[in-house]
Amino acid sequence: MDQVWFVAALWLLLALIAVLAANWFRVSTALSEIMVGTLTQFVLGSWLGAGILNARAEWITFLAGTGAIVLTFLAGAELDPDVFRTKWKESSVVGLVGFLAPFLGAAFLAHFALGWAWRPSWLAGVALSTTSVAVVYAVMLELGFNQTQYGKGILAACFINDIGTVLALGLIFSPFTWKTAVFLAVAVVSFFLLPYFTPWAFRHYGGRVSEFETKFLLLLLFALGGLAVWSGSEAVLPAYLIGMVLAGTVGRDHFLLRRLRTMTFGLLTPFYFIRAGSFVSIPALVAAPLGFGVLFFAKMVSKLAGLLPTVRLFGYRGHDGVYYSLMMSTGLTFGTISALFGLSHGIITQAQYSFLVATVIASAVIPTAIANASFMPRHLLPEREREFKESTYGEPVGELDT
Repeated sequence: MDQVWFVAALWLLLALIAVLAANWFRVSTALSEIMVGTLTQFVLGSWLGAGILNARAEWITFLAGTGAIVLTFLAGAELDPDVFRTKWKESSVVGLVGFLAPFLGAAFLAHFALGWAWRPSWLAGVALSTTSVAVVYAVMLELGFNQTQYGKGILAACFINDIGTVLALGLIFSPFTWKTAVFLAVAVVSFFLLPYFTPWAFRHYGGRVSEFETKFLLLLLFALGGLAVWSGSEAVLPAYLIGMVLAGTVGRDHFLLRRLRTMTFGLLTPFYFIRAGSFVSIPALVAAPLGFGVLFFAKMVSKLAGLLPTVRLFGYRGHDGVYYSLMMSTGLTFGTISALFGLSHGIITQAQYSFLVATVIASAVIPTAIANASFMPRHLLPEREREFKESTYGEPVGELDT
């Protein structure tokens, strides 16, 4: 199936099916898209060949990667600086525990239970220590939690968690080179200048049908993303920080956020989430479930064992604490990035990579499904949005009309 328009039509058909399934089963669209990707690859791949979705095509990889970058940027842009300042202690402690517990737990179980050497075991610990900003932000946005102190606190803790993952990957496996120094220098200068230059540029050139703001932001994300890849890192890493430093500009412009969400959720994120789901091999998991089971058990048990008592220290009890902990237990973007880094650098084998990716994707699906089905703290949602509602057509959920 090489005709690009037919392939694109198939992917958007799957995206529509995922939206309908999300409405029917009352789950988040991100979760539904992952499941649709997994099941479609299994069913259609068995009948029509493994390449039916063409998920490794360059243009699909680009759209999916752009979706991950812009979604991560939006999550950073909605991280209220005031909330981060008031909740810095909570976010830092929860985020660090959310990183360290599964990092150590997964690494030791991979070594002692599965017999992996220490180097791939540490890589497994890094890959399974993550919290998926993409999944958490998508769920927070759909349900309206992104407008609450509770949801903003979870997103801030996700950021600290993933900073730990990024630092561990870099310090353990990626040597510091002159390219890394160049990337860091350019990033620091950019993060310093952007809060001053961006509002000026938007005032003088924004507000037109030509969408200067969107093009400007995409330029930033692509340029710093390209520099990150050139330095040996990943394009998605600077996106969250760009969003954070522009939270005072982009995060307060609700009409710009609405347009960015329309582009992101309407076109880009379906490719990202469906593609992620398509990489799960159901036959491989059925044939050798032990590796997957051990790794999934390692991540979930160690993550929850660390997080549940930690969030309780900050006053989150009952469903509030369980939901917080389950959302912090999700993984996707940085987990798959870490696994792919390990495979491409010869740290792990293809079989170990398959187990890790399957575990990472399962950790995006299972905790999210359990959290939203059984532990959603509806009493913390904005009064007008307590009933489950999805953000279709880019409408910000839980945001008051202006």
